[in-house]
Amino acid sequence: MKIHDITTYLEAWAPLAYQESYDNAGLMVGDAAAEVSGILVALDITEAVVDEAIRKNCNLIVAHHPIVFRGLKKLNGRNYVERVVIKAIKNDVALYAAHTNLDNMAGGVNFKIAERLELQNVRILSPKAHLLTKLAVFTPIDDVQTVLNELYQAGAGHIGAYEHCSFRVGGTGTFKPLAGANPAIGKVGQDTEVEELRIEVVFPSYLEKVMVAALKKAHSYEMPAYDVYPLSNENQDVGAGAVGELPEELREADFLAYLKTRMNLSLIRHTALREQPVRRVAVCGGAGGFLLNDAIRAGADVFITADYKYHEFFDADSRIIIMDIGHYESEVFTKDLIQQYLLKKSDTFAVILSEIDTNPVLYYL
Repeated sequence: MKIHDITTYLEAWAPLAYQESYDNAGLMVGDAAAEVSGILVALDITEAVVDEAIRKNCNLIVAHHPIVFRGLKKLNGRNYVERVVIKAIKNDVALYAAHTNLDNMAGGVNFKIAERLELQNVRILSPKAHLLTKLAVFTPIDDVQTVLNELYQAGAGHIGAYEHCSFRVGGTGTFKPLAGANPAIGKVGQDTEVEELRIEVVFPSYLEKVMVAALKKAHSYEMPAYDVYPLSNENQDVGAGAVGELPEELREADFLAYLKTRMNLSLIRHTALREQPVRRVAVCGGAGGFLLNDAIRAGADVFITADYKYHEFFDADSRIIIMDIGHYESEVFTKDLIQQYLLKKSDTFAVILSEIDTNPVLYYL
């Protein structure tokens, strides 16, 4: 198994196309063609984490947070980022990050928080738009299932909790092959009519080239007729935050105690309690203050996130309870999420959780 095989597997789960513009997810250090000896999963990549990988014979670290956000102009070891990169290169340890692309996926970071809180009916809090494309292709009736199967295999036809979604409508296709053509149906120089079906499928926009290639591979026509339409629809599987419901409502004080236990917290910063039961819960790992209004619109009783500033707490305005649990604390279980996914691929190497506490924030209690 090569590093490239692992990164391809990770990016099928959390495509790099879904990372935010400021991010730097993906393989940052290392040779993608190198054989994998072991994988260490961490939240952050520090010098101590690289040392741990070396000790445990892991030549690939998969982390949530990228060690390199911006381009490095020098590698002199003058700060922790440069020291980590230098140490990784010297010891042939590859560094990979699945960051906002994993934040933005259904089943990703925020869904892991929801799982810890045993939320039900979990969905994306703020779905992203303009990430879907529709393919329409005109196909002889005998080719329909072959073409659809190839498109499904390439990633088309998935909508929410449904797969193999398509639409088809019948009609008559006409064409006249010219000299030099090699028609599958009809003859050169003769007008031809064929009973065809127009097939429509939706797919993630970043797969457009793959989808067109799959179509041409499966279609019997020398030059199949097809249309590609960008859609403005929201993609319910991609977006920020998550929202769901508790199995049963809790008093606010009881929910705070429950949250502290389930997320293994030392403290919770929160706005004033509203003397109302808690049932619907919105979450966002890391700095999620930008989703406050989405949480309110979703009817959430509480919004769990991190990195709130003093004046931002006022924005709750008695409409919701903001609960700031800390950046590290909100995302630390992402390690388990990544490990569980990678273990499905592991048959010749270990996938190990880092034992290093990388939280840079300490509390005096």
